[in-house]
Amino acid sequence: MQRSTPSFANPFLSPEFTIAVGRLRHQARVAVLFDGKDIVGFFPFERRGLGYGVPIGAWHSDCQGMVHEVGLEWDPQELMRACGLAIWEFNHLVDGQRSFEPYEILRFESPIMDLSKGFDPFFAKLRENSSRFRAISRKQRKLSREIGDLRFVFDACDGESLRKVMEWKSAQYIRMGWPDRFARPWIVELLKDLLDTRTEGFCGIVSMLYAGDEPVAGHFGLRSDHVMAHWFPAYNTRFSSYSPGLIMHLKLAEGASAASVQHIDMGPGPEAYKQWFRSRDLTVAKGRIVRRSPTGALHWVRRVSSERVHEVVSGHQSLYRAAQWVRTGCAHVSTSLRRDGHSGSEPKFRAVARG
Repeated sequence: MQRSTPSFANPFLSPEFTIAVGRLRHQARVAVLFDGKDIVGFFPFERRGLGYGVPIGAWHSDCQGMVHEVGLEWDPQELMRACGLAIWEFNHLVDGQRSFEPYEILRFESPIMDLSKGFDPFFAKLRENSSRFRAISRKQRKLSREIGDLRFVFDACDGESLRKVMEWKSAQYIRMGWPDRFARPWIVELLKDLLDTRTEGFCGIVSMLYAGDEPVAGHFGLRSDHVMAHWFPAYNTRFSSYSPGLIMHLKLAEGASAASVQHIDMGPGPEAYKQWFRSRDLTVAKGRIVRRSPTGALHWVRRVSSERVHEVVSGHQSLYRAAQWVRTGCAHVSTSLRRDGHSGSEPKFRAVARG
């Protein structure tokens, strides 16, 4: 099904990703759709307390939805009933899910690096559109001259490189005042599991950029056939003046192209580098399917109310500054608690799901 529909080629929609999450998340489920005796679709999701549903891998995946036969249509309300869900929320729904389109709230762009014609045409277009890449070339030479010869390993296949990437990324989350994803043990175990997963059409890939013997930047992502999902880029802040993250992304594109990857899906986000490296855009959507039931109505009121509060705060400068201050403090506390083994509400969700 993935190979017959180009938009389904993203590795987050691969069975290997769902299976890896399922080994670590008690709430993970897959709904299988039949037409008579024929299997025509797969819907991976997580079912939490009170029928609240999220995509498989929760909010950590950049591509979500139903993987199905070409032209299939289904009733989302019937799907919710069969899955025991009152609501299913999504934030990176893959394009072309016609039965889900009435439930979309917002559509937005997901930039990709198009390597289908090879690395050289890709890089030539980048240089044509921006002088920034001439500066990157100068910084590459400077980094090589002052620290050591540059070496890039596209598929490092070792746990130490992955550990280094997660360490740098955790430090970035803390600097930015964001919750540290790697303070959640299951996320760490998931990446380790994915790195060890090697099938004909899927693998986890950790890449590393070195200057001499010094690791300066890296990335962990997923590959499914000819598509790579950009996921966790990070760099050593000791070398910030050399723009190691930008150098690493350029090397990543070159290495991916040499490995027959045709495009790298960078995922939605406001990061400037995504616009610098983008060739074109895919479209993803955010929204929710609410089952017509009392529990579904309760979830809808709660979610819509919180979104309206967010709109008010975002539109008021002093409230926004205060909220950002609180958010940063909460992020530090949350990270500390998770690292100490206090995982907040997750055990409660597991208990409800088991029940």
